[in-house]
Amino acid sequence: MKANLQILYIIFILLFLSAGICAAEDAKPDCKYPDYVYEYLGNDKFEKFNRKMFNFNLGLNKYTIRPVHILWASIMPQYGMDRIKGIATNIEYPARLVSTLIQKDFKASRDETVRFLTNSTIGLGGMFDPAKSWLKIPPSNENMEQAFEKCKIKSGPYLVVPVINGTSPRGLAGRALDAALNPSCYIATPVLALVKAGLLVNRTSYMQPVIKMVESTFADPYDIARKFYGVENYIKYKNYDRKDVLDTAVQLMNGRDAVENLDYQEEPELVKENSDWMNNAENLSENIESEKNVSDSAGNLSAEKLPLNQLVNAGEDADKIVLNSYKDENSMLMADELLFDYHPQEPVTDSMRTALFTLPEVDESIWAEISIWNRSFARRIRTSKVNVSEGREDYKFRYILQKRTKTSPLAIIFPSIGEGIMSSHSVILAKMFYDAGFSVVILGSAFQWEFAGSMPEGYRPGIPAVDADYLKILTGKILTYLSSKYKYNFEEKFVFGTSFGALTALFLADKEYKNNTLNITKYIAVCPPVDLIYAMEQVDRIAGEWNKNPDNLKDRVAVTAAKIIRISQQKDEDKDFKIDRLPFTEYEAGLITGFIMHQKLSDLIYTIERANTEDPKELYARINDTSYRDYAQKYLLTPPYQEIEDLQYISSLYSISDYLENADNYIIFHSINDYLTTPSQLKKLKLYTGNKSVYLDNGAHLGFMYRDEFLQMLKSEISIMPKTARN
Repeated sequence: MKANLQILYIIFILLFLSAGICAAEDAKPDCKYPDYVYEYLGNDKFEKFNRKMFNFNLGLNKYTIRPVHILWASIMPQYGMDRIKGIATNIEYPARLVSTLIQKDFKASRDETVRFLTNSTIGLGGMFDPAKSWLKIPPSNENMEQAFEKCKIKSGPYLVVPVINGTSPRGLAGRALDAALNPSCYIATPVLALVKAGLLVNRTSYMQPVIKMVESTFADPYDIARKFYGVENYIKYKNYDRKDVLDTAVQLMNGRDAVENLDYQEEPELVKENSDWMNNAENLSENIESEKNVSDSAGNLSAEKLPLNQLVNAGEDADKIVLNSYKDENSMLMADELLFDYHPQEPVTDSMRTALFTLPEVDESIWAEISIWNRSFARRIRTSKVNVSEGREDYKFRYILQKRTKTSPLAIIFPSIGEGIMSSHSVILAKMFYDAGFSVVILGSAFQWEFAGSMPEGYRPGIPAVDADYLKILTGKILTYLSSKYKYNFEEKFVFGTSFGALTALFLADKEYKNNTLNITKYIAVCPPVDLIYAMEQVDRIAGEWNKNPDNLKDRVAVTAAKIIRISQQKDEDKDFKIDRLPFTEYEAGLITGFIMHQKLSDLIYTIERANTEDPKELYARINDTSYRDYAQKYLLTPPYQEIEDLQYISSLYSISDYLENADNYIIFHSINDYLTTPSQLKKLKLYTGNKSVYLDNGAHLGFMYRDEFLQMLKSEISIMPKTARN
């Protein structure tokens, strides 16, 4: 009884603090891009303390907590951990019930009770979830802080306390009351207390992959952790993590007649009937078939007027026909490969389909990700480092080598702009190359914070020719390292790049064409921007689209994030999960893309400026007011370049047209509706490249990478290797 009174006293003090400290708020920053930390959490009143405590917690986790979690995950397979997690969740029913009752959410109270009774009996104490699989009652994520929110109790300032990374006075009060309502808190015997400790270790171990991702992916883990905490809590407060609430919110925001089917395995009827969602491939076929043969002035058939079947049957002459059509500025842009049944949305949304590019066997294992027994492909990739510039950080890279032969071909992966060595797409590509007999090296993008921090002082990424110079030095050092340490002699070397990585790969190819030192066999480029300045302006335009609905930005961002979480959960729960189109509006796709792209720029600027800035708030105020064009204006303009337009030619593929026209050791894959290019840019590129570029009719920017048509073409390109590697 005395312990309960102490808990209630602590809760009262915390709630009093949450109400008092929130009395005064600083003015909202006026910037080009939203400060999501401020939107959801307000001013960070105790930032200096919070940052110190955050770093302390990272160290505590690294040297104390994570080893315990690794040990536990190495004793208990993933299946066992999931069963124990289910038991612990089931035990926490009283806290969820009280929370829903205080919120007067009686439907949720009823569902929680039915779930508890069903899972406690048929589900063997919560080990299994028949309430979800049989009764179709999904779990809810309710806690006492949500009840306090419903009671209009202010959260108070953001706090980082020992062990708990992100919370608030209200959050601490909620945690205390959650603990008081948890029956396991009243376990007294040593054996049962040990069981309770096991439940706690099991539950918290699920956070280790997230913590590691935050540590290794972002330049300022504290800032991104606050963003995640703010959005995640808002989703909980608004109950957007519940399907029925999320569906209702979507209808309210997008119009009552809007169909946003969040059960992605069923195709929305509106999509089938809506003429705006037409299949470009079918339209292209019909348009070409409907035209008659017309000879051009040179006596050749015009590709614009050629029926599809004749173009297909033209064989080797088809390339000449297509190229001839591109000389006419009024001709239509032709696709070399049709993606039937693609069901395009709009370009920015289509580009997000690159997230569907995956291989299920990449991280399959019966063990948790942190277990020492997890030998999935992703866990077998090693990490090492080389030094490029004395006095600067060593550059980390990842690699996996073929074991059967030391003369295997080598694939070197350059990812998209801002992506680091932990990029999930790089791991998937590594698996494809590895299965084809390649050893693989994974680098980060040249336009990325870790890359910039490892290059000489004063280096600023963004001019492809300069970036390629440093990539060439870095690649040479890595090749020397691998050859020296493992005695490998790579017979062939392929460079594979996507987006900005594809652009820098082609600029590297041009340098090697003029002065061969790396002996690269082939370059594969997917969706390189033809004109980088134009692409940069498009990214800025998309990132600025948030301002179309600034009044309810918090809800729109939270709903969009909730949709992403829903898809991720479905993918985790169902190995056969498939999705044909994404459930995002054009505005939501712009929010996601804009956030991702500006976060990458934020990480880079933070790395460049943090040594010269004492106040992180002031730095982030400048970052949130900086576009890609502003970045180029400040960091890339040096004599003789005075205006951004002066950089346009040297940062475009036009500047390496001699290589593109005369070399034959590359191939480019592109989409004719890539929003980072224009049809005229792609037609000009086709004139340079001929049949060394393959245009797809759908997919926008990288949004075709998951399609079988592209994967088969890619596998064909990487299957060309020495016999020794195939034996």
